[in-house]
Amino acid sequence: MKELLFKKGAYKTPASDISLLSGMLPSFSFYSKLFWIVLKSSSLAKRSRYDTKDWAQSSLEVLRALESVGIKFIISGLNHIKSLDGPCIFVANHMSSLETMTLPAIIAPFKDLTFVVKKSLVDYPVFRHVMRSRDPITVSRTNPREDLKTVLEGGTQRLMAGRSIVIFPQSVRVLDVDPKNFGTIGIKLAKKAGVPIIPVALKTDAWGNGKYLKDYGKIAPSKAVYFEFGAPIFIKGRGNEEHDEIIEFIAGRLMEWEE
Repeated sequence: MKELLFKKGAYKTPASDISLLSGMLPSFSFYSKLFWIVLKSSSLAKRSRYDTKDWAQSSLEVLRALESVGIKFIISGLNHIKSLDGPCIFVANHMSSLETMTLPAIIAPFKDLTFVVKKSLVDYPVFRHVMRSRDPITVSRTNPREDLKTVLEGGTQRLMAGRSIVIFPQSVRVLDVDPKNFGTIGIKLAKKAGVPIIPVALKTDAWGNGKYLKDYGKIAPSKAVYFEFGAPIFIKGRGNEEHDEIIEFIAGRLMEWEE
């Protein structure tokens, strides 16, 4: 899998033909494939037969399913993950379900990882078995003080055990970055645990948010998917400058991708 995605620190979906069905009904075609991927993964996880390697593989299958309906991935900065020894915190903006489903395919071949997620995800029908098997850090999103304590304690334990963590500091999925709503929880955890942060800028609105079921929105092959990983950032002092640096990196990439 490393050879598949990591070539000179970048990956770009190769040109290929798509089927008539995928071209006419991309959402139907993709979700049909996703259903079986999740069902298979959940079955393995329920029987405690689903490890990080399996997670990376099923995540790659999701990525390939998206490509099969015409979505193009453009991923860069992978060398920053490959060259960094030890665990780290990935701090990213949050736009759709796509990043949650595909980031393991990119990161897990090189670093064991888990996510900070809403408690509702570990109770999600079928998918809950997969999520629970990854030992995530669960937060309520209703009690900031308690959530911070949970992340600092649980995050430090996992990082000390060698497991990296993905954090989305924005409380909701949005298309831009508002510094006022971009939390510092990643900074605080990195400082406490003494590990670096790798900032992640992403544009994933090709997988839309649904009107009634937020996780199942329209699939838009006309929109490319972008991921860029920045250089590791080590926290000094209170971390204010590093926090601004992360926001500047993400906001800057989003502006470039909109041009």
